[in-house]
Amino acid sequence: MKKWLLAAGVFALTPAMANTLALQDIELPVGFNIEVFVDDIENARQMAFGDKGMLFVGSRRAGKVYAVTGGGLAGVDMRVPRQVTVVDKGLTMPSGIAFYQGDLYVADISKILKYSNIEKNWPSIPEPTVIYDDLPEDLHHGWKYLRFDEKGRLYIPVGAPCNICDAGPEYSKILRLDVKTGKAEDVALGVRNSVGFDFDPESGDLWFTDNGRDHMGDDIPDCELNHLAEIGQHFGYPYFHAGDVVDPEFGANRKAEDYVFPKVRMGAHVAPLGMTFYTGEQFPADYQRSVFVAEHGSWNRSSKVGYRVREVRLKGNEVVEVNVFAKGWLQGEEAWGRPADVAVAPDGSLLVSDDGANVIYRISYNQ
Repeated sequence: MKKWLLAAGVFALTPAMANTLALQDIELPVGFNIEVFVDDIENARQMAFGDKGMLFVGSRRAGKVYAVTGGGLAGVDMRVPRQVTVVDKGLTMPSGIAFYQGDLYVADISKILKYSNIEKNWPSIPEPTVIYDDLPEDLHHGWKYLRFDEKGRLYIPVGAPCNICDAGPEYSKILRLDVKTGKAEDVALGVRNSVGFDFDPESGDLWFTDNGRDHMGDDIPDCELNHLAEIGQHFGYPYFHAGDVVDPEFGANRKAEDYVFPKVRMGAHVAPLGMTFYTGEQFPADYQRSVFVAEHGSWNRSSKVGYRVREVRLKGNEVVEVNVFAKGWLQGEEAWGRPADVAVAPDGSLLVSDDGANVIYRISYNQ
């Protein structure tokens, strides 16, 4: 099995480290197991399953979108070798992807691309069409995360083009797009940089992660897990962070109670990215409707934190428990992987993409 290392801030497969780090470093609850599901998939970020079991994967710095076929998790003969195909390349940070009614959608910074009937016509890859091109072109926090709600509206985050600034109404929000009419509307405001969200399978409400600002110290402000209860709610940025942490540059003459507090303060610099509600049937019943969050890990903290997957348990809209579900990518002050997204596979297992080690893991339960 391959091993990975972080050296000088760059992740790479390193044969010299072959006996240093391995999946046995990953700690999971009793009864759970982890394995490499897809190997050598450069800079894997958001994942989305097609209707026929194909797995689509975005990337950020690689500029590629992938499709994973064979050896599948949705009735595909496991004897068929698993294969990774590049759907498109040369894109600008195509981190965010979504699949809806046979079509693949990809966020290419300022525009949304659609690859029509991609599973139906596979292995032929359709030319993409631009369905929306009215997003900012800023690269800073410009990469996206995409999901469709049950009504077929596409949710798109627009991050702040800075660490801390008041950039105006085009930024720091989550919007939703009617892909048929091209009409977009804002749904959540005051959101610095959300790179993960999902819809509650019971209520349909949006829950989302948000990355806290930098350069206020090691321990403030916390990154966040938020719940959107009403369209148009404001979550504080750039005036307040993590609820009641006043921003020293923009918080004067503002009141924390005017903004929505997070449901979970996740810790400063843990960098929560992709998240998903667990809706499978493989895990024990206690995990049903749990929120799984991939923590990408800190880059500018004196002592590293994050680099793990956490589980948040809910009762209604209230958080009752926050647990570390998977950890071990961080060993002391060296990290050998960075969880970027989580997705429930058709067989009920949990996939975790790692854009540092260039793999996708599968976590299953078999006790």
